[in-house]
Amino acid sequence: MYPFSFTKVSDTQGALNAGRRGGRYIAGGTTLVDLMRETVERPETLVDISALPLHEVTVTEGGALRIGALVRMAEAAAHPSVRLTYPVVSQALELSASPQLRNMATIGGNIMQRTRCAYFRDVSAACNKREPGSGCAAREGVNRTHAILGTSESCVATHPSDVAVAFAALEASVRLLGPDGARTVAFADFLLRPGSTPNREQALRKGELITAVEIPAHPRPLRSGYLKVRDRQSYEFALTSAAVALHIRGGVIREAKVAAGGVGTVPWKLPAVEQHLIGERPSKVLWAEAAEKAADGAHPLQHNGFKVELLKRTVERQLRTVGGTK
Repeated sequence: MYPFSFTKVSDTQGALNAGRRGGRYIAGGTTLVDLMRETVERPETLVDISALPLHEVTVTEGGALRIGALVRMAEAAAHPSVRLTYPVVSQALELSASPQLRNMATIGGNIMQRTRCAYFRDVSAACNKREPGSGCAAREGVNRTHAILGTSESCVATHPSDVAVAFAALEASVRLLGPDGARTVAFADFLLRPGSTPNREQALRKGELITAVEIPAHPRPLRSGYLKVRDRQSYEFALTSAAVALHIRGGVIREAKVAAGGVGTVPWKLPAVEQHLIGERPSKVLWAEAAEKAADGAHPLQHNGFKVELLKRTVERQLRTVGGTK
């Protein structure tokens, strides 16, 4: 680990001032500290923001659910407004990491976490995300766990977050505060596909601070849930996952929100699946037909071609679980 300075701030303005000077924000530290140990990240200054007033889960007048950036994962998963309104979010959080990490890690830090690609974390390997222009060792290396959607010649690493998949499905937004004031970015635009600049992962401006993630109000009743498929049942990242939310009224699907994890360079929204469902009546045949579209546009690598079929089966199973069968 390289030397660094550390400062703790007690108010938002102090945080922004430190961020403007190039300080890196830290709260739970469950990702950044690991990367510093491995010398993947070498920040000169860490700014502890854990004392900022961003620890609440609230429901706005318009019915949106707002989760403060410093709410711990375990707290968010257990909060009644989250658990009762959006089970898909609670389930995604509870299937993440370990209990110890969920008690430390924050919502803001979770969506900011960096890939678990072994080549990214090996400073001796070529990685455009870590060192632009050095190449991508994963393309011709061991790439069983890598992405099949949203890849580029520069990067094929998956985004590791589970709850980010639920946020993507529910079309959440990220509330930001920076030197130029507050702004809101759609979740779909906040996490960036690699393209030719995989080192740029979020649509953050210099010194900006995440203050909350906000889920808009959705029609009721809303059934939702999260399914994670992995090599083992605890403390493991997804090979594939599916976040599904369905508004069914009068026996007809009025709205469908579906996204996948473990297969994309960002949490992957599945609009073709959603469109196939809307206006239809739930059935085993419908779930299978819709799920066939889940891997549209996939570009598998040498070792991860199995993810194409696994993704389809994961989506079908979760559609059946959330929507029921006849």
